[in-house]
Amino acid sequence: MKIHEFQAKKLLGEYGVPVPKGRVASTPEEARQIAQELGRPVAVKAQVHAGGRGKAGGIKTAKNADEAEQVAGEILGMRLVTPQTGAEGRLVRRVLVEEQTPIERELYLSLLVDSASGWPTMIEAICRVAIDPAVGFQPHEGRELAFAVGLTGDLLRPAVDLMAALYRCFIEKDCSLAEINPLVVTAAGRLLALDAKVSFDDNALFRHEDVAGMRDSEEEDPLEVQAQELGINNYVKLGGNIGCVVNGAGLAMATMDSIKLAGGEPANFLDIGTVNDASRVVNAFRILTADPSVKAVLINIFGGMARVDIIAQGVVEAHRELEVKAPVVVRLAGTNVEEGDRILSESGLPVVRAADLGEAARRAVEAAGGGGK
Repeated sequence: MKIHEFQAKKLLGEYGVPVPKGRVASTPEEARQIAQELGRPVAVKAQVHAGGRGKAGGIKTAKNADEAEQVAGEILGMRLVTPQTGAEGRLVRRVLVEEQTPIERELYLSLLVDSASGWPTMIEAICRVAIDPAVGFQPHEGRELAFAVGLTGDLLRPAVDLMAALYRCFIEKDCSLAEINPLVVTAAGRLLALDAKVSFDDNALFRHEDVAGMRDSEEEDPLEVQAQELGINNYVKLGGNIGCVVNGAGLAMATMDSIKLAGGEPANFLDIGTVNDASRVVNAFRILTADPSVKAVLINIFGGMARVDIIAQGVVEAHRELEVKAPVVVRLAGTNVEEGDRILSESGLPVVRAADLGEAARRAVEAAGGGGK
């Protein structure tokens, strides 16, 4: 789960990371009031879940409250298009108004879990330090990073303290990423998190009601939000036209690869998991039928603990409850496959059957009109 910059800065500030003074505004008048309270030149920054805001016109400076109101009016309501938003862009509903900071030097600092070691890894510029989670962040590790980028003298202790605070936030809030970019040395000789990005492990949100409360569903794909509401947490919208329903993340990846090899493009990643619940299949179809880009559906089930007959029953129930217009290709294998075959055969549904994944992918591409987007 991602949060906005203003939320990330508030969270990091609570842990002791120095951040600029400022607040969020949803109207030009609020931006003016905040700038008046700060009493100095400000930066007005669009709050969307995307990078590259400055180049896209989403970050402007203002010398006084009048200018802050003016530029906030220009940014609020605009559809910000950056390399991370796609051509459709993101609607700007809020701006962060914060004090401008004279900068002497810009650095980069982040924390994430290294997939190779499984340890939290702190990165500053080109220096990386893996942190043993059983021991926690140690001052000597902070000094190693600080020396690597020349943060010495009066900046050494503040740099180590800042890194320790970032690590505490990362661990205590179950973050997947905590990034400060840039981390600046101000003209007054202070370290300051000029921008911040924090993401969280969705699987740990049940432990953090405060974090879950920061979610902005308007910044997420509507179909992904709907999927989560229906209990399908492993759904990602993609740009193709072949909807996928698969049990198991590895099989889902193999299914998407097979579609690509057959000349098509997957419309989504959708893992219903190892469940014996026909309603989960029905809900998967709810998502796919709500996606106008889906021109064919490929169901690829390799049932071990998951029973194929229950999956087949879910396919039948989905056709009864929903208006399924796209052709459906089904490949079933595993536990109770004979019963699953019988259910589909006796249903009279016009599903296309396939014996293996390669054949299923080819038939799905053909059913979608030959592949593409």
